[in-house]
Amino acid sequence: MDARFLGISGLVETPSVAVVVDVMRAFTVAAWAFAQGAEKIVLAESLDDALALKASHPDWVALKDGPSAPGFELVNSPGLLRSVDLGGRTVVQKTTAGTVGALAVKEASLVLCAGFVVAGATARVLRARGSGSVTFVVTGEDGRADEDLACAQYIARRAVESATDAGEFLHRAATSRAAAELAEGVRQGVHPDDVALCLELDRFPFAMVAALEDSLMVLRACAAPPLTDGAPV
Repeated sequence: MDARFLGISGLVETPSVAVVVDVMRAFTVAAWAFAQGAEKIVLAESLDDALALKASHPDWVALKDGPSAPGFELVNSPGLLRSVDLGGRTVVQKTTAGTVGALAVKEASLVLCAGFVVAGATARVLRARGSGSVTFVVTGEDGRADEDLACAQYIARRAVESATDAGEFLHRAATSRAAAELAEGVRQGVHPDDVALCLELDRFPFAMVAALEDSLMVLRACAAPPLTDGAPV
């Protein structure tokens, strides 16, 4: 597999297959939303768009980065989200980096959104597809966020070598600037368990696929392909 690792600004052309990585915290939160019963997640272009979607669909749940704000029921924190019942609900998500990265590659034939919590399932999707070229969109710090780059590199390697040890990659994420900012309370809308939850490898058995549906970029959980060689991916 030919893997490329790019920041959002480096996307000069639409890739065929894209894996958009945001470990801390957009796609960890998205995975938790599915685990808590969400049916789908609509990735919004802006906060105003998120509020407009919410206004048009009062039963939807809006989620944003940072502190709580009028019109948004949830914030971008896995620690805060894990106690919320989202059974059958649609979530509208707008974050600083993750949703922006996914929307930047919305024309790709396959868009996967990932963090460590769904790394194994994401690798299995790539492996089953046999993609020759995959672009990993490292969303944080315009491609320089080590937690996102580490996760992207881990998924890329695990798609080829199922027995890849995650230790080095998780350590890089744990010692990243984003992890420090979350732990030190620099960012708002944070739960004390957020960093640990973002570093839970393979917490969930599903991958997350985003695709255009009636002009909206919609993220859905999908079952990972079964293993074909007995190797633990």
